[in-house]
Amino acid sequence: MGTPVTVELQRQTRTVPIVFTLVADPVASGLVESLAHPGANITGFTNYEYAIAGKWLKLLKESAPRIERFLVIQNPANVSAPGLLREIESGVRSFGAQVTTASALDAAELERAIEAFARQPNGGLIVLPDSATSNLRASIVALAAAHQLPAIYPFRYFALSGGLMSYGIDTVDPFQRAASYIDLILKGSAPGDLPVQAPNKFELVINMKTTKALRLTVPPNTLAIADEVID
Repeated sequence: MGTPVTVELQRQTRTVPIVFTLVADPVASGLVESLAHPGANITGFTNYEYAIAGKWLKLLKESAPRIERFLVIQNPANVSAPGLLREIESGVRSFGAQVTTASALDAAELERAIEAFARQPNGGLIVLPDSATSNLRASIVALAAAHQLPAIYPFRYFALSGGLMSYGIDTVDPFQRAASYIDLILKGSAPGDLPVQAPNKFELVINMKTTKALRLTVPPNTLAIADEVID
């Protein structure tokens, strides 16, 4: 699971078959030659495409139209972070918003960055997927609440922890689908001949308690497409 583990496994063997899950950009990470033809001993399932960042931006802006500044919380060492950030920066040009970033590698540094960002009005948070942001989710959600910052998160468990809304993949599905590839490999298929597959199950979760606390009104069309609404 994840890019760092898969990259390390690749260093250890170029012959033992490897099936990964939750890798953002296996081509950029050097794990496969292409998505259609991985070409070696590794294949698997990605966790999103960069275009999902535009969806985060759209959902958050629709629910909190006053936002004019976005703080993107990321792990700058994550190979997918630049691609996601480019999508966000491209999206905000249509309404002239500002984008800044904060690193999630140090909890104290992140807290200072959010506090500084919140000193000016009309701000919102976009949290990028990474083990660092997931590990700090309780702190990030608490800081967003304390500073009245609307935020969107990449996984369901952020919304369950009190975050305003999350949009991302069903994190169980890639593991279930990976079992089919393991079955094929054990029956003789070569990993390099099995195409890397993109996610096909996404879920939008909205926390109405947080919506009310932030005095926001989620548009009816957004509520209508939500997979889960937490009351």
